[in-house]
Amino acid sequence: MSIRDTLNILSKLNFTRLWNMLLMQKSYYLSLLFKRPVVWGKPFSISIEPTTSCNLRCPECPSGLRKFSRNTGMLNFDLYKKIVDEIGSKLVYMILYFQGEPFLNPSFFEIVKDAHQRKIYTATSTNAHFLTEENARKTVESGLDRIIVSLDGIGQDTYAAYRVGGRYKRVIDGIETLVKTKKELKSKTPHIILQFIVFATNEHQIEEVKALSKKLGVDELQLKSAQVYEYENGNPLIPKNEKYSRYRQRRDGKWEIKNDFPNKCYRMSVSCVITWDGLVVPCCFDKDAIHQMGDLKKDSFDTVWKNPEYQKFRTRVITKRKAIDICRNCTEGMRL
Repeated sequence: MSIRDTLNILSKLNFTRLWNMLLMQKSYYLSLLFKRPVVWGKPFSISIEPTTSCNLRCPECPSGLRKFSRNTGMLNFDLYKKIVDEIGSKLVYMILYFQGEPFLNPSFFEIVKDAHQRKIYTATSTNAHFLTEENARKTVESGLDRIIVSLDGIGQDTYAAYRVGGRYKRVIDGIETLVKTKKELKSKTPHIILQFIVFATNEHQIEEVKALSKKLGVDELQLKSAQVYEYENGNPLIPKNEKYSRYRQRRDGKWEIKNDFPNKCYRMSVSCVITWDGLVVPCCFDKDAIHQMGDLKKDSFDTVWKNPEYQKFRTRVITKRKAIDICRNCTEGMRL
């Protein structure tokens, strides 16, 4: 994270948000101390899902596989506004991404503009296939603070090995267009991150992508470990170099995740995820919204955030986290 980007996040703070963050911090540590959930304040970071739709068919993604066990669709502006009207005064950070490609939502820029006017730091993640000159200008003018562009391979063949249906040149063109537009408009935002998820198919290109990120003029390069669903018996996508993998092979030949599963999770204590249709789930690893804490189409956020079901789930996190299915493939993102 650059100094400029850090200062931008800090600029979103005011007394109300800072006090809420302190309450959340206190409640997190008290929960660990007493082994029972203490909930003071509201989340200062949330993820809101613009859509479940995607133009690609990535093999380890429900959107790509077109395999959701929940309803699919697009977030509408009215539901977004209901959510942010309730908790926006406490929010510092809003991730406009969960599953799907955010730029497919026709209300995306309207949502970003509204959050920007409320002085909430906004971030999104994209496959960059829709970063046309028009959309690049809208992206910069909307006030979006951060954009993560996924580029998981250099060259069409390596890129499309995972980003099935994707076009490498279109991604490069989109990045170049966004960088150029940002300069033309003399804007400090968005902070452009080139994300390279390390697979067996592209681990030999790490030095190349470092050079490419400099050539493209992005603000930051992030290497990220890959999550795969089936790993116990190995997976052809797992990198050969264990340094870049979130999995390791045991002596018996089976594979396991590099995680000791401590009974705590800071992310789930201070944030949550809201699906396109208003369902609240505790974490971005719950891609099918199996652990539904409530429905914001029916209830207020306060009601959902402190309801018995959520408290029961928090108790499991701080007592038996390893038994929670969505936690078993988690390493908190494992940036490299």
